[in-house]
Amino acid sequence: MRKWLKITGTALVSLTVLAGGYGIYVYQSVKATAEQIYEQREPSSLPAFISADPVLEEIHSADIDQREPFTVLVLGIDERPNDRGRSDAMIMLSVNPSKQSILMFNIPRDTRTLIVGHGTEDKINHAYAFGGIQMSVRTVEELLHFPVNYYIKVNMEGFANIIDALGGVDVDNTITFNYEGHHFKEGSLHLNGQEALAYSRMRYEDPRGDLGRNSRQRQIVKEVLKNALDVSTAFKLETLLKEVGTSVKTDIRFDEMKTFVTEYRQDMKKIKQVEIQGSGQNIGGIWYYNVADKERERIHELLKEHMDREGS
Repeated sequence: MRKWLKITGTALVSLTVLAGGYGIYVYQSVKATAEQIYEQREPSSLPAFISADPVLEEIHSADIDQREPFTVLVLGIDERPNDRGRSDAMIMLSVNPSKQSILMFNIPRDTRTLIVGHGTEDKINHAYAFGGIQMSVRTVEELLHFPVNYYIKVNMEGFANIIDALGGVDVDNTITFNYEGHHFKEGSLHLNGQEALAYSRMRYEDPRGDLGRNSRQRQIVKEVLKNALDVSTAFKLETLLKEVGTSVKTDIRFDEMKTFVTEYRQDMKKIKQVEIQGSGQNIGGIWYYNVADKERERIHELLKEHMDREGS
């Protein structure tokens, strides 16, 4: 009996040591990946519309460690040889732990707006081609008159590998269509990475055009967020870290990521989706999506309301 207890005790101690050692390994792996993907934004002067509004100033200086609401601009980048590429998808997230919710909406890629720092009016997705992440963020801030606290930039092809590392995504497809060699039937679908990429890119067969495409992109991002915060196996985690390390850049620091995962994720129970309404217009032979000032103000107020730290 004593021998059996001794063997059992030794086995338990060994397992504890191994588990602790693996925990340290995982922690160091996550930290190394976070440092690899970290890309600080260039310092710039505070936009006048932020400095003139105490509420926006407070939002601009949001502190994740204090569980304060914050905004994230997610850019899906279509990279090209010898070219910086363009932002194939632009999704704004407002995260508010006190409301246990995320507000999510697309910024239509063909939106005609002032490209900050370039001095022209053009499609908003061209901001990345002209001036990279810095110009993209400032242009979005100017469009919405709202601060962007962080950005996440994802290579679209690498995004497919991240989805595969998470085991795919589940979506509810509203129309049957074919795109890039894939057939998507109406109803509930489980998609791998390449299928998810094709599913999120189609727009010409969709009766809602770009709005339909935007809706599918938000479905994919919502599922990726949910699955990434629920990674339960070591195999998935290691594979995910490998793909993230080669496909993602962000100005969210490791300590902030750690706080979000440990302090925020249990609170993110609701994801509310809205759309920026507008109309198409052909100008000089180029099709643009025009968003009226009144609509920009509506989205601005929705963000402000969602970011309210006292509201419920």
